[in-house]
Amino acid sequence: MATSAAAVTEEPATKFAKDQLKSIIERIERLEEEKKTISDDIRDVYAESKGNGFDVKALRAIVRLRKQDPNERAEAETILETYMQALGMI
Repeated sequence: MATSAAAVTEEPATKFAKDQLKSIIERIERLEEEKKTISDDIRDVYAESKGNGFDVKALRAIVRLRKQDPNERAEAETILETYMQALGMI
């Protein structure tokens, strides 16, 4: 009977760990939902821009380029230009 009573009452550290784990999981779930909402909003903006005559592929490329460090972007552009020149595309 002593073992069953011990199993029913949790140690404070165990209860704290369970509560902390539950809190972490709930925060992750909430953030995942926010991420989905933001993703849907971004998709809507691209659809709106397409409806206004903008090229979505170009917009995505510009967003990607603006995220890059200016030095990295310049280096990538130089490499691309070099390759295009070597292939006679310029």
